[in-house]
Amino acid sequence: MEIWQILLVGVAAFCAGAMNSVAGGGTFFSFPALLSVGVPPVIANASNSVALWPASISGAWAYRTELARYRRYLVPMGIASFAGGVAGGLILLSTKDATFSKLIPWLLLFATLLFAFSGRISAFLRNGKHEAKPGNSPASLLGQIVVSIYGGFFGAGMGILMLASLAMAGHDDVHEINAIKNLLSAIIYSVTVITFVIAGAVDWPYTVVMLITATLGGYWGATVARKIPAVWLRRFIIAVGFLLTIFYFYKTL
Repeated sequence: MEIWQILLVGVAAFCAGAMNSVAGGGTFFSFPALLSVGVPPVIANASNSVALWPASISGAWAYRTELARYRRYLVPMGIASFAGGVAGGLILLSTKDATFSKLIPWLLLFATLLFAFSGRISAFLRNGKHEAKPGNSPASLLGQIVVSIYGGFFGAGMGILMLASLAMAGHDDVHEINAIKNLLSAIIYSVTVITFVIAGAVDWPYTVVMLITATLGGYWGATVARKIPAVWLRRFIIAVGFLLTIFYFYKTL
C-alpha cells in the first residue's frame, strides 16, 4: 500500500463511521474508496462489510433494554436474518468481479434512491396505522429473508428496506422498529463477516486501516457531527450517492 492509498481509504472510512453514527449512508464513502485503490469489487464489498461491522454491534447493544420484551418474536426473525445473510454473502462470493462491476451502478442507484426517500418512509412509519399485530407470519419471515439476502450481498440501503418490511409486519412505533432493525442488521453483518473471513475474501491491510478510522469516525460523529444540521448531512450523502452512481454508470459504458 502507498501512502496516498492508506490516506484515501482511512479518510473515507472515517467519514463512513461518522455518517453512520449520525445519518447513515457511510457505505457511499468507504466502498468506492476501496475500488479506487484497486481492490477487486467483490473483495471490496466484503472488506467494507467487515470494516463497518463493529458499528452494527454497538447499535444493537444500545437498544438491549427495548429488545428484551421481544425475545420470542426475535428468535425466528433472527434465524431468518442469519439464513438470508449467509445466502447473500455466498451469492456475492460466487459472483464474478466483472458481473459485480456491472451491478455496482444499479446497486448504488437503488441504495441512493432508498436513502433519498427515507424521510418519507420514516413519516409513513410515524403516522401509519397498522391493524395487524407484529408476529412471525410467513409473509414477515419471507420479507426478512429477502432483506437479509440483499444485505448480505450489498449492504447499502438495507436499513431502509428493513424499516419498510417491519412496518408492513405490523410495527407502528418508530423507536421499536429502529431497535429491532439494529439487532437484525447486526446479525446479518455478523454472519456475512464470518462468511467473508472464512472464504478469505477480505483485504486485511486496508480493512485494518478502515476498522481503526471508522471507529474513530463513529466516535467523532456521535460527539461532534450532531451539531451540523442533519438535513445538510443527508443532502450531502444523497449528492455523493448520485455522483458515484453516474460515475460508475459511465465506467460500465
